[in-house]
Amino acid sequence: MQVSTETKPYDSINVTPMLDLAYVLLVVFILMTTASVQGMKISMPKPSNKPSTEQHELKIVQVMPGGALLVNGAPVTLAQLEGQLTSAKARDPKMTVAIKGDARAQYAAVVAVIDLCNQLAVNMALVTSRIGT
Repeated sequence: MQVSTETKPYDSINVTPMLDLAYVLLVVFILMTTASVQGMKISMPKPSNKPSTEQHELKIVQVMPGGALLVNGAPVTLAQLEGQLTSAKARDPKMTVAIKGDARAQYAAVVAVIDLCNQLAVNMALVTSRIGT
């Protein structure tokens, strides 16, 4: 037997290690993308294309520093305010009361107006301003 000492160059490239690497990268990519997609599903409300044309009554109640109440600029007592809010709610069930409390007003006076609005089940909003204005 004769042993050939002649070496033949490889005429093909072994791609098996390269395919193994590609499969590992593909698996990592799939795992990472599905992990980042999972979470809470929330259905957001869709905005209406037409603007709201509903007009509801608005009462602005100001609480002055001395505890006096003003409704749309006219002075009233707490009992008169209750009567006005009751009649306004009878006219328009979706009416809103905007409560403007002066910075120097007693906190109890503002809370009394809030309690009255809660008691009458009237929509209310607290009007605030920026600090320093």
